[in-house]
Amino acid sequence: MRVMVCLSYVPDTATRPQIAPDGKQIERTGVKFILNPYDEYAIEEGLRVRERFGGEVLAVCVGPEAAKEILRTALAMGVDRALLVRDEWTLDSFGVAQALAQVARQYQAELILTGRQSIDFDSFQMPSTLGELLGLPSVSVVSRLTLAEDGSVVVERDVEGGKEVVETRLPCVLSVQKGINEPRYPKLPDIIKAKSKPIDELAPPEGEPLSEIVALALPQRRRAGKILGSSDADLDELIRLLHEEAKVI
Repeated sequence: MRVMVCLSYVPDTATRPQIAPDGKQIERTGVKFILNPYDEYAIEEGLRVRERFGGEVLAVCVGPEAAKEILRTALAMGVDRALLVRDEWTLDSFGVAQALAQVARQYQAELILTGRQSIDFDSFQMPSTLGELLGLPSVSVVSRLTLAEDGSVVVERDVEGGKEVVETRLPCVLSVQKGINEPRYPKLPDIIKAKSKPIDELAPPEGEPLSEIVALALPQRRRAGKILGSSDADLDELIRLLHEEAKVI
């Protein structure tokens, strides 16, 4: 079985981001980037599918040269091949989906796995967009996956207040989440071997982005609340504050 796992190159969760001078992106200088944590579950699930049905697992990332670091992590975990679609932070989510769809077609992927979401933009767009571009069924937030020899797929996904069971068939696109498995840790010999393994490269498809970030800002600190009484002086003060500070009246 051909399994394709899509990886995201994201800032470390411990990073305290700063806004770049253009006001449209974070300042990347000095920021540590890591494998998107949810994607670890996608890698592990892909490896388990291969162990049961045979075939191979291809790890794909759309990102800069430095993103090869997380592809080597995937190789150390046990994926068979790694591919980087080179992009210097220019593609929007749709452009990334187009690049991944192009790879999926060339690779003739039977099962495409992603993490539940990327922790930088949290858009939840990738699995459904990939499914639409490829004309394949997609199911998100999968917490249990059962595959059969005949290509039938049964997944369990979390919904508000309960679980939902969905049946579909291969090929399909699935996003998985924490709880579906326990990702394996790469062993030192595998980490060393991964450093010398080849990583293929591919140029992204041409096209104009469908969306643009017009502004990016850090959350403002909440101002301390003020407690007033019910006297006439307190009411006068409340009106003054609403007018002069809050500027709502």
